[in-house]
Amino acid sequence: MPLADPLPVGSFAGQHVLAELTGVDPALLDDEPRLRDTLVAALEQAGATVLEVSSRQFDPQGVTVIALLSESHASLHTYPECGSAFVDVFTCGQRAEPELAVRLLAAALHAPDVHTRTVHRGKELS
Repeated sequence: MPLADPLPVGSFAGQHVLAELTGVDPALLDDEPRLRDTLVAALEQAGATVLEVSSRQFDPQGVTVIALLSESHASLHTYPECGSAFVDVFTCGQRAEPELAVRLLAAALHAPDVHTRTVHRGKELS
């Protein structure tokens, strides 16, 4: 499916998707390189432009990955001890599809339980 044309520069509108993934393999949630690659792939497949990625492996466990997007940002915070992760994808305009990015990420992590909430920010998208 082709992506919609972006809104004109200066349009003040976006979608902010907040998600909780549970039931994920703890080993997967503690694999920093794989999580970086998986988040970037999901974002790019959803039409986002990834500019920069930063990540951190925590001791004794857990990973945070943050992606700076041309459209805004995305983050992934894992809790291997709970088999869970928080995901946050915010994109401005209409080109990127943050809900699709979250679905792709959840599928790649084989998350059996996904709860999402989308907040429309700024002016209504037409």
